[in-house]
Amino acid sequence: MMDGSVGSSAAADLSKADLEASKRLILRWDSTATSAGERMLFDGGDRSDGESYLRAFDDIRRSIKEPGAAGSPRRSSSSENVIQTAMVRLEDEFRNLLLTRATEIDVEAFVDLSSLSMSSASGEGINDLSDVEGGGDASGESESVSGSSRIHRSSIGSMKSIREIDLLPADAVDDLRSIAERMIDAGYDRECIQVYAGVRKAAVDACLRKLGVEKLSIGEVQRLEWDALEANIRRWIRAARICVRIAFASERRLCERIFEGLGISDDTSFTETVKGAAIQLLGFAEAISIGRRSPEKLFKIIDLHDTISDLLPDVGAVFQSKSSESIYTQAAEILSRLAEAIRGILSEFENAVLRDPPKTPVPGGTIHPLTRYVMNYINLISDYKPTLMKLIVTRPSASARLSSDDFAAAGSAPLELDFPESENQTPLSTHLTWIIVVLQHNLENKAALYKDNALSHLFLMNNIHYIVHKVKGSSELREMIGDDYLRKLTGKFRLSATSYQRATWVKILHCLRDEGIHVSGSFSSGVSKSTLRERFKSFNASFDEAHKTQASWFVPDTQLREELRISISERLLPAYRAFLGRFRQHIENGRHPELYIKYTVEDLEMALSDFFEGFNPSQHNRRRSH
Repeated sequence: MMDGSVGSSAAADLSKADLEASKRLILRWDSTATSAGERMLFDGGDRSDGESYLRAFDDIRRSIKEPGAAGSPRRSSSSENVIQTAMVRLEDEFRNLLLTRATEIDVEAFVDLSSLSMSSASGEGINDLSDVEGGGDASGESESVSGSSRIHRSSIGSMKSIREIDLLPADAVDDLRSIAERMIDAGYDRECIQVYAGVRKAAVDACLRKLGVEKLSIGEVQRLEWDALEANIRRWIRAARICVRIAFASERRLCERIFEGLGISDDTSFTETVKGAAIQLLGFAEAISIGRRSPEKLFKIIDLHDTISDLLPDVGAVFQSKSSESIYTQAAEILSRLAEAIRGILSEFENAVLRDPPKTPVPGGTIHPLTRYVMNYINLISDYKPTLMKLIVTRPSASARLSSDDFAAAGSAPLELDFPESENQTPLSTHLTWIIVVLQHNLENKAALYKDNALSHLFLMNNIHYIVHKVKGSSELREMIGDDYLRKLTGKFRLSATSYQRATWVKILHCLRDEGIHVSGSFSSGVSKSTLRERFKSFNASFDEAHKTQASWFVPDTQLREELRISISERLLPAYRAFLGRFRQHIENGRHPELYIKYTVEDLEMALSDFFEGFNPSQHNRRRSH
């Protein structure tokens, strides 16, 4: 094409005949006169007609700029009319090139497959942080929740750099630039930009639709149900990467190739093309940043924050002109608001854990849903450590930690909580430790709901053991919590286990003591049979009651359950064996011994295998000795 020919001086003045020939050529291609089936000048095929048309246009423009070449003023006016006719034609050609020669962006070709593969796993989100009550031990579910998060986090920084693609073939770009050059030189720059922006804006909007970005107002976003909002956030993250690093960047490159150096200031064509799509894209993130702060949103908001933070340098590179710099400013402001939202949500979460009211005790003293939720929540927090370490810069305020209102809301009296602060802890680590302290305090209030003191201790044992298990199961979390506090937690768990055994088994073992059984007298065997019978009856009744109730209690961790049974066996079975050995013959020599000796040692051992299973024991599991 004939780039650079506009306004150049001819070697000799145009002859009147040449000028008239150029006008006739322009008028022959008059858009208003040609039939609907007439081919376009610039259609990617034979280029000779297009080149001739532009040469004729340049001749006429030169005649207007150099009156000596044009002849009379009347001829100059005629030339102006022909130029206007040519503008209509060139505008049509410009639009047709943009519409027919464009290469549609294949968004699926640029989707990060590692990100897509996590769409279902990360979609579980915070809703699945509470395990199914009573299902499996603590270790099984931990891997599924934190594992999916770790894979998900690895994909956040994907597609790290701008990747420009050709939106039109090179020959079409050359033709567009040639046409734009003539239109701008003739003073039709506004029309040229409007045509360009109109066509390319439609292409950009179509790309957004293919990426699943809906046109939603701030209010509509904030009214979305969580499942729908979470799905929209996942789509938004993928769309934002592709839009900024491919679609918008490629649009800027196309604008530069067509318009750069042609006198259009400040990237007007690019700004009008993509600004609407960019505002629509950022509007969704803005709605999230100013929406209601609830704990389940934390991790998706961090994903949004990390995506925008990752993209911000590229946004600055793409939207660098004065007319488009507001896009960068808006993105930076949203990033700041998301950071503030993250800090606020963490604070809200701490308060929610503290204020979760004691209502109905969980059956069987098993792990409370709050414990599962909180520990899986902070386990995920540790997966987001790099971001949160930057954003959480203050420790929980000692004055703001607990107030009388807090304790009133939590249903307990104010007290000084054991909060082990360390100068070496980061602010984030301090917050995580504080959450566990508050959780532990809340669990103690919930334990008070149980009427059975032994079950209260078992409940605390289960829950604190779960906390310890979760901390130990994550190297990141263990590092942030610290071994000193982990040892304190382990000590509390063991104390609860000991307290449970004392509350249940001291009374039962007390039935097996020798005191009060031995008597003296010439007609006595040295044993009070009535006292002995009463001891066996008391033991049987106490063990029966423990067996009946504690088989329905539940210790979900299989290893802990077995360790607890072994510990009970080591105290109960030797004591019963010794008692039975010393006094069995005194009962068997009397009447109806089966009323007093109901269990062998083996019967007790078998009965203990029913304990902490979470269901009523089967009768066939209990063998009778007589």
